Amino acid sequence: MDPKNESVFTMQPLSPDECIKQTSTRVSQTSDVEHGQVTVTRERGHLHQSFSPRKLQIIALGSNIGSGLFIGTGKALAYGGPGNMLLAYIIVSCGVWGNVQSLIEMTILYPTSGNFVDYAGRWVDPAVAFGAGFAEWLGWTAVFGAEAYFFCILVDLWAEGAIPQGALLSIFCVICLVIFALPNKAFAWVQYIGAMVKVLLFLIIVPLCLALIAGAGPRGSVHDGSTWTSLPVMKNGIKGFANCALLAIWAVGDQVFIGVMGGEAEFPRWSLARSANMVPTRLGFMYVLSVVFIGLLVPSDDHRLLSGSGVTASPFVIAVTDAGIPGLPSFINVCMIIGILAIALECIYLPSRILRTMSLQGFLPQFIANVDSRGRPRWALAITSAVALLCTYIGLSSTGNLVLNWLVSITSASFFTNWAVIALTSFRFHAAVKAQNLNLFKEQYTWTSTLWPLAPSVSLTVSLMLLVCLLICAIIPVGGIITVSGFFSYTIGLLLIAVSTIGYKIIFKTKWVRPEEADLVTGRRQLSEEDMATLGEYYNSPLWKRVFSYVKP
Repeated sequence: MDPKNESVFTMQPLSPDECIKQTSTRVSQTSDVEHGQVTVTRERGHLHQSFSPRKLQIIALGSNIGSGLFIGTGKALAYGGPGNMLLAYIIVSCGVWGNVQSLIEMTILYPTSGNFVDYAGRWVDPAVAFGAGFAEWLGWTAVFGAEAYFFCILVDLWAEGAIPQGALLSIFCVICLVIFALPNKAFAWVQYIGAMVKVLLFLIIVPLCLALIAGAGPRGSVHDGSTWTSLPVMKNGIKGFANCALLAIWAVGDQVFIGVMGGEAEFPRWSLARSANMVPTRLGFMYVLSVVFIGLLVPSDDHRLLSGSGVTASPFVIAVTDAGIPGLPSFINVCMIIGILAIALECIYLPSRILRTMSLQGFLPQFIANVDSRGRPRWALAITSAVALLCTYIGLSSTGNLVLNWLVSITSASFFTNWAVIALTSFRFHAAVKAQNLNLFKEQYTWTSTLWPLAPSVSLTVSLMLLVCLLICAIIPVGGIITVSGFFSYTIGLLLIAVSTIGYKIIFKTKWVRPEEADLVTGRRQLSEEDMATLGEYYNSPLWKRVFSYVKP
């Protein structure tokens, strides 16, 4: 079956002949949704495969490097101290590994855009797919508005209020929307360059931090670990850890972006398998190393850590300022502006693909799934862009910031909730493969998750821990008492996900998908002769050469 042909699937398994016949048919048919399940399908066009293996790996790595690393870590230090912060980031990094491994194993075999929503609908329950897809779409779209305001803060470091906020928001939106008006290859290159800039910034900060610890700078002094001994290591106890954990999941984000790009990757078996091994390792190394440096360089009681969300609140900038080294804030500012533009593009790209998948599954009107001649889901992009603009400009009203805070809380909840959904889907997928007696994991060059079911088990455990942390922050916040507004600002994301999932199940009376009836035909991608040749050449090469290929960018 041609992997480029994406069609809406039924919730009943199809034979290979039926699947080929269905995906090859070009006649216009009407779509019907009965009890939340698609019963008739038609061709809606296909997305172009614009992401080369190198672009995919760099974008996947760089997509998790941004304000969460360079600025958000400062708030984590202020809330929880160096010990809580380090422990939280290590645990969340383990969750990243479990999530990526679980997601990529399924994506390599079924590289569909908007993939985990597709998988959840076919292998778990359509109601779970609807709730997860809605949360992912709304959460990432809301992030666009947050990044727009962060853009204003960064530019204002130089403008100092001379440019109205509305004008800066408009400039930001125009830049992003113009890029999306270009073909997919242009978007891929912008993302690639943005990711490279963020990685470069990190590579500069590492030796800089080592020098600062050794006492570099006109006012520098040797940092001997006194920030761990003279101040509380586990500041605010369990409440401090809970805040650090939620800031960590916000910083590293979810890894769905990697899987969604798999539907538009040139060679998923190669690029995604390498991303599954490379991204969690490098990402964990970056974040854990960074929080170690921060814990040594900046005391957790420094008032500047909570002075705002701009670059001056960055613990790296605070350390350099204390050492008397000028010029770095502006340098980080430039890199961060480029970085948040790349993140903002993800905030439209990813939810638009999720929206298209939900349309293909029959959750939304079918026209939303249409793809134009340049490989863009034009209706999904238009709807997502409109909501993103609303999230951006609503902040100009008197209650705008409150609304944005609530929308961003949806994002945080959707991240770890969908980690749990992906883990659950992995278990159901393996159960379906076993029930249908298929040999998917025994074929030549098949990629499998390391020590399955270790990965989904780790991911699910970390997700449950983050749920407990969210409830702790909502019920017993640091430095305050519980309020109705504060409680709902933390839990609104969970409530929306639960209401949308349960509501959909009640209204459409969807059923839990039985493993023996799960659709394991639609979207299945077989390795081509060219793919087999590339993999054969790789595995026949010396071990040192294969190891080195993971080290080089």
